[in-house]
Amino acid sequence: MVAPSLRARVRAGMIEEIKTVARRHLDTDGANLSLRAVARDLGMVSSAIYRYFPSRDDLLTALILEAYDALGDAVEAADAAADQADLRGRWLAACRAARAWALAHPAEYALLYGSPVPGYAAPDDTVAPAQRPPVTLVGILRDGLASGRLTPPDEELPEPLRGDVAELVELLGMDLPPALLARGMAGWTQLFGLISFELFGRINRALPHRDEYFDHQIGLMADLAGLP
Repeated sequence: MVAPSLRARVRAGMIEEIKTVARRHLDTDGANLSLRAVARDLGMVSSAIYRYFPSRDDLLTALILEAYDALGDAVEAADAAADQADLRGRWLAACRAARAWALAHPAEYALLYGSPVPGYAAPDDTVAPAQRPPVTLVGILRDGLASGRLTPPDEELPEPLRGDVAELVELLGMDLPPALLARGMAGWTQLFGLISFELFGRINRALPHRDEYFDHQIGLMADLAGLP
């Protein structure tokens, strides 16, 4: 393999430094990023930063992709470290990992799941990284179904939801009964609703024992999905 050129290494290092400074701005300013402000903190003229990120949106996309991948890594690692025969244990571990990552990286979580950034439209290449946590949860259901340890719900979905879920089955490439996938998706949406309510202070006064509340709720999600 040919070693990267010095110029390429310098450029890669500069890109990482820009993203590091931009993350600090996320902590203080939210997603209201300014390339000029980032350049100023780096001691470079504002025009120079455009050699690395042509626009604010390009920098935001880079931060979003890294955040999605970091969250996906955490969730997938927690699932992989659990006893693969313990479906409920895997589900709980994956959910707890998502919450732990969010609490450790609140600004990056807010960039992913907070208010939309005005004027920014995420490109298509953010879709696959964003799907990693729900795919992990749905994968637990798939494994339970394949092993015979999970019985799918005996219910018919209403139209037009039935068609929507059938498209999701095809998109995910998992041969799951639509009703089971719908319950898995309900677990996914409730998981990130729980995390968002906690992180954005919506339940902090009403529910001071948030660890216990979170575990109780993700247990209810596991019940809904039929995990033994």
